[in-house]
Amino acid sequence: MHIVDGALTGPVVIGGAVLAAGGIAMGLRQLPLEKIPAAGVLSASFFVASLIHVPLGPSSVHLILNGLAGLVLGWAAFPALFVGLVLQAVFFGFGGLTVLGVNAVNIAGPAVLAGLLFSRLITRGTPAQGAVWGGVGGAFASGLTTVAVAACLMLSGDAFIPAAKLVFVAHIPVIIIEGLLTAAAVYLARKVKPELFHSLREVQS
Repeated sequence: MHIVDGALTGPVVIGGAVLAAGGIAMGLRQLPLEKIPAAGVLSASFFVASLIHVPLGPSSVHLILNGLAGLVLGWAAFPALFVGLVLQAVFFGFGGLTVLGVNAVNIAGPAVLAGLLFSRLITRGTPAQGAVWGGVGGAFASGLTTVAVAACLMLSGDAFIPAAKLVFVAHIPVIIIEGLLTAAAVYLARKVKPELFHSLREVQS
């Protein structure tokens, strides 16, 4: 779901950079010391999951697991995912340096929103019930990222509208897989380390 360098207009790139800077600042302010190890693990998970990707015009199709990052980290998902994006751009050329801000907003923004909407629901009821909400949150974040990528392409000119539609349709299977993987991860975390989500709830309160 990375957008490559040169695919977007200047205003879209600049707007993404400004929003990303704000999100990173907010995330760093809400990153407690006890969450730093989890942030590192989730940043690495995003990095590895995105390595297996299929180029698709000005974007690409791959897993991102941003929903899981948002459910565990909340706003702190912004700097965690941004680090992964920087490493991918520098070492593998995924996305690009000029579009780092846009890619960060498209991927980390939905992650944060998923955390705000679904993290409280995950801590209620049984681990199985929490896993259901985790799956919904994972699919929601992935779906919203897909919509955001398509919207950025459409804002950059009518020539990108067919590509934007293709990006959205191609990511439908990815959205389903993201939901299933996030549900499984949440179920496991509720079993072995439920405080991951409780500490996020305390930060948001």
